[in-house]
Amino acid sequence: MHPVPVPQVASTGALPPWERVEELVQEAHAAYRDDDSGEVADYIPVLAHADPDLFGLCVCEVDGGMHVAGDVDHAFSVQSISKAFVLALVTQARGHDAVREQLGVDSTGQPFDSIVAVEQAGGHPRNAMVNAGALVATALVPGGSVDERWAAVHDGLSRFAGRRLELDEDVLASEMAGNQRNRAVAHLLASHGRLPQDPAEVVDVYTRQCSLLVTARDVAVMGATLADGGVNPLTGERVVAADVCRDTLAVLATAGMYEWSGRWLYEVGLPAKSGVAGGLVAVTPGKAGIGAFSPRLDGAGSTVRGQRAVAHLARSLGLNLFASDAHPSHRA
Repeated sequence: MHPVPVPQVASTGALPPWERVEELVQEAHAAYRDDDSGEVADYIPVLAHADPDLFGLCVCEVDGGMHVAGDVDHAFSVQSISKAFVLALVTQARGHDAVREQLGVDSTGQPFDSIVAVEQAGGHPRNAMVNAGALVATALVPGGSVDERWAAVHDGLSRFAGRRLELDEDVLASEMAGNQRNRAVAHLLASHGRLPQDPAEVVDVYTRQCSLLVTARDVAVMGATLADGGVNPLTGERVVAADVCRDTLAVLATAGMYEWSGRWLYEVGLPAKSGVAGGLVAVTPGKAGIGAFSPRLDGAGSTVRGQRAVAHLARSLGLNLFASDAHPSHRA
């Protein structure tokens, strides 16, 4: 006898009034705009030329309302933030169980490009937020050719952003010239039978997806799409199903901030994903997506100002998923 399915119910509360959110976004930006901690990434040569003083912060509510501060319309390459949304596309196409079995959903505790983590797991990627899992995820995007898979990735990420995203050819060329480690990881995965396509083709599509241009505003919209059960708050289009958003956010919570994911979840309590160009997306389910951009990075490759501003908003807006208060009848 099979149990009768019980409908899932989501109850996530609401943000404070509009004026208060506006005030707190400005406050968070002002608090960290002069923070000069961290270094601009230079292992991808073109990224070394980024202006370290740029800083944008955006909160996109699930109804499409925008709260912005600073350089929210400055374009930068999406880099590893793309992993979160390709994971969602693959989960939509392949299903919950296939993602768990083929990509993994556990944190590695290792750097994002670790080869040791792949070997320790017998050639199995541990999650789709590190490069090994992201390469497998890209390979699992439906399509009969490399061009079809790239078109599916490009279209999918654009639908999350609510506009057609452009490819930065300079970033692409710079990354292709120095992505030997990703090629090595792809060949290692293939040697273990974990990569369903030619390693060179997979690396090509993956590098292109990382080279798409976004803004902090775009990233906030992409996050808000995950926050709103897969519906883009600007276009009204359903990009993925609600259960796909749930699965994606679970992986972001455990692995989105690389080897410091546990620390991030402990201190901030939000699913999030960073990128080496200085972008950051954080999601508060049912409420909003947060997009941040600032090129100065910490030792794990995540934006310093962005992390601190999002942490500020998590505290001031009451966004931490693990925070609670006593029932009114139990309060002194």
